[in-house]
Amino acid sequence: MFFLELDRKQKRSYAQQIYVGIRQKILAGELQSGAKLPSTRALSWELSISRNTVIAAYEMLVSEDFADSIPGSGVYVKGGLPVARLPEKMESYSISSLENHEVSAKTISFDSGIPALDLFPRGKWNKAMARAFMDAPSSVLGYDYPQGRPEFRAVLSRYLKRVRGVECSPDQILVTTGAKQGLSLIAKCLLNSSREAWMEDPSNENVKRIFSYHTNGILPLEVDREGVRPEKFPSGKPACIFVTPSHQFPLGGFLSISRRLELIRFARKTGCYLLEDDYDSEFRYDGIPLRSLWEFDSLHVIYVGTFSKILFPSLRLGYLVLPKDLVEPCREWKRLGDHHSNSVSQLGLMRFMESGDMERHILRMRKVYEKRRDILLELLKTYFPGRVTVYGATGGMHVVAKFEGVIFTESLINRIGEEGVYVVPVERHALLKGKHADEILLGYAHLDPEEMRKGLERIKKVLEPAEKI
Repeated sequence: MFFLELDRKQKRSYAQQIYVGIRQKILAGELQSGAKLPSTRALSWELSISRNTVIAAYEMLVSEDFADSIPGSGVYVKGGLPVARLPEKMESYSISSLENHEVSAKTISFDSGIPALDLFPRGKWNKAMARAFMDAPSSVLGYDYPQGRPEFRAVLSRYLKRVRGVECSPDQILVTTGAKQGLSLIAKCLLNSSREAWMEDPSNENVKRIFSYHTNGILPLEVDREGVRPEKFPSGKPACIFVTPSHQFPLGGFLSISRRLELIRFARKTGCYLLEDDYDSEFRYDGIPLRSLWEFDSLHVIYVGTFSKILFPSLRLGYLVLPKDLVEPCREWKRLGDHHSNSVSQLGLMRFMESGDMERHILRMRKVYEKRRDILLELLKTYFPGRVTVYGATGGMHVVAKFEGVIFTESLINRIGEEGVYVVPVERHALLKGKHADEILLGYAHLDPEEMRKGLERIKKVLEPAEKI
């Protein structure tokens, strides 16, 4: 028996599930280099699926260099593959856990990164989109520029220079369907089984998953309340380092200038790239906006941006600002993936930006979110007086709440969910477990005061009996 389970309810195909399952066994060291995989006939019989499905999964393993196919002999685990350098305490994801969590419409969701969608100026957006569609050349309706419309990239480059100090040529911008696609393109260009990716710990769970598809080595970097600590870096030469310097996710710290400069020095010394995810820097409430890493070094920094937070997620537009040597390979991976991002949406967004409506919307949302943040902080004091410490409240769209004497186990999170409240524990984003078990994320940008009040009231209802046990 090969002990590989398939989730019959999952949208992911059986071939993909088999591929991911065997790959996990290889990376975990359960299947050693040179080990022979079951025959396609035997595995198809064991799993009660088509033999062609198993053949497709094996072909994926061979194409990704995890296995070798020897005619007349069988399929073998690739020789010399190093086991993933993930810590022993890192959470292992089952195949079935890779699907996104779906939250009921009736649930009060404190999920982070969700904008106030009900306040988006639909009328102005519709006007910009309609004008863009009517004035667009016929070529926009066909297969378009993989890198993004030139006129949109020109407007975006001027915006980034004025707002974020990111001075770049339009030719260095690559339009994506969001930050996740941007990071996937970078991973395809930079990572392989022998090249490491370093990243903040805790950090975005999706980024860990993206990197894990491309490298056997993901190394966690220690983070404090200000962000990543370059002085704690181990010896070595990573291919890239993922950082969120303007608002560390999820803890909310802002990286000091001295640490930023130390990061740049490390990148220049080792030749690695810094992946700067600038996911919500537009929303800073206390102090002046911080400078981007790109300003210090455009040769070793890759700037990752998205419009999901400042506009709306279903727009599916983001961008990369790339060092010149990475433009061509990233553009080719983009072309092979989906050819191009929606051209009409690019032109509509371009008009929305040129009219000034986007920046006016951002300014309005900054005031709304700051007010909602203040309300959330007051409600936390009211419902949990002296028992909650809040981090990351100076900007962004969420805070981290540390509850004294509470451990947010999966069981406790589920009980909170049964009361109609969705929260995410910080531990879910951690590679090394155990340091943030008493912390949860509380997103507030999309919640009105009454929703926040009801949500915290229900959380308190669950926590009070849990504390008496």
